[in-house]
Amino acid sequence: MTYLFNNPTQFADELVEGFAAAHRNTIQRVNGGVIRRYKAKPGQAVVVIGGGSGHYPAFGGFVGQGLAHGAALGNVFAAPSAQQICQIAQAVDVGGGILFCYANYAGDVLNFEQAQAQLRAQGIDVRSVVVTDDIASAAVVEQHKRRGIAGTLPVFKAAAVAADVGKPLDEVVRIATEAKDRVRSLGVAFSGCTLPGANKPLFEVADGKIEVGMGIHGEPGLYRVDAPSADGLAEMLVEKLLAEIPLSIGSLSGTRVGVILNGLGAVKYEELFVIYRKIDQLLTQDGLIIVEPVVDELITSFDMAGVSLTLYWLNDELEQTWIAAADTPAFHRGNIAPAVQSEENIAVAVQPSHDKQPLKIGSADSQAAAKVVLAALEAARDAIELQQEVLGRLDAIAGDGDHGIGMQRGLTAAVEAARAALDAQAGAGTVLTAAGDAWSDRAGGTSGALWGVILRNLGNALRDEAKPDAATVAIGVAAALDAVSNLGKAQPGDKTLVDVLHPFAQALAAGAAQNLTVAAAWTMAAHIADEAAQATRNLMPRIGRARPHAEKSIGTPDPGAVSMALIIRAADKIVRKHCL
Repeated sequence: MTYLFNNPTQFADELVEGFAAAHRNTIQRVNGGVIRRYKAKPGQAVVVIGGGSGHYPAFGGFVGQGLAHGAALGNVFAAPSAQQICQIAQAVDVGGGILFCYANYAGDVLNFEQAQAQLRAQGIDVRSVVVTDDIASAAVVEQHKRRGIAGTLPVFKAAAVAADVGKPLDEVVRIATEAKDRVRSLGVAFSGCTLPGANKPLFEVADGKIEVGMGIHGEPGLYRVDAPSADGLAEMLVEKLLAEIPLSIGSLSGTRVGVILNGLGAVKYEELFVIYRKIDQLLTQDGLIIVEPVVDELITSFDMAGVSLTLYWLNDELEQTWIAAADTPAFHRGNIAPAVQSEENIAVAVQPSHDKQPLKIGSADSQAAAKVVLAALEAARDAIELQQEVLGRLDAIAGDGDHGIGMQRGLTAAVEAARAALDAQAGAGTVLTAAGDAWSDRAGGTSGALWGVILRNLGNALRDEAKPDAATVAIGVAAALDAVSNLGKAQPGDKTLVDVLHPFAQALAAGAAQNLTVAAAWTMAAHIADEAAQATRNLMPRIGRARPHAEKSIGTPDPGAVSMALIIRAADKIVRKHCL
């Protein structure tokens, strides 16, 4: 369990503050994460990595010479928001373009893609390489669906070394892609992890068993087997990884390979060396030449007891990036010349502007509607807080168990932003837009990105002039559905919040066509949303973190669908009370 914390909702912020203080000579904390203390050379390509907190040394521990230039750090097990990623990218940009490199999780993909689009609109050349090394999470023919785990390190390193020697962005992308295609990993767990403030782990493993193919966000394994001895586990990991050799590799004999044995949090170094002893023997017996192996904790999952093994199939070019010197808070290799220190090259964070343009004042009718919007958001926040633990338990069945925490965090930020906008006499549209921006920035992850899109699209439809009618609300919800589907690629039947949002949008449109009031149309649609949320218990997830554990989720409703229905129902009470 996690012993040291204050308010669990502030855990990620406080750990970044302490981490930056402990390493202030080499890194700098900025809004959104951490960056190298000293800038890259003007015109150089730079590498930005990132992910949720709870995985140290990943991701902040890999910022420094020979590795990443900056890392966007999300909340616990939640992807950083697009706003955070943009702030990190802008802080390290020196004019040569930016490579985003991150692990393949739905929230990371959503937010990094949003950030990439925003930065490209500003004229910055941004590319992405997404790491997919976890062989347990999808079949060979669907490698693009695989998760990223400890194989992220060699990909980050290949990209950063190429950037720091002055290669153009096209070459940095090529080298990182080659590294990504040559890395394979597999992990096992002896126990689940416990989030800060929680009183039990996200999953439990019976004595004498191990979970094979677990996820680094506390997801359980794909199957359970009897726990082997250390040698037996080494044999299993090596056998499964050698069964999937990249097509570019011919004979094993004489092939050079990087090896990472990663501890996930509670399996300590003495145990890691015991199992590495056998891994080394097995690989050597097969004729492989091991190059600069790493036995360490590199990407953890709080107190999860487990290990992962990564094989990195080298060529001449990638071997040079693998053995190159590096000096970061968590990863050291060889000797590297210290950064040239001067006042001119100290990195300066790009701070959000506090000189914001005043919000547009809404009409009297729109301000009245904005008060209802704020009341609805407050009711939604209260409803989610009451069900936070339930949502977490639903999420832990096939995911990481943080859905309730993330929703509560996002809604709290949304309420604060909406109240500030209303105090500035904004109309309903602006209040919703402000709430959506705050939600996505504070919550991060998949739900933060999607709910930010939902509120912004609804705000764009309501605007700040007229009192909204049922037709306007239906148009806004329909636009939100389209945006969510385009962003997250989910369709009805995928077991996501779209399975609620789609029928809810249809019902609102039907109510508007019947000339119902907003309250009457919303109430009718809310009943349908409740039914749709419960109906997701019969579906199998086809996308997102729950997909590898699809069968385990049958019989349980989707947490995102449930939370959406809760919010719709909470808003229904407010809308009816105010007789819109």
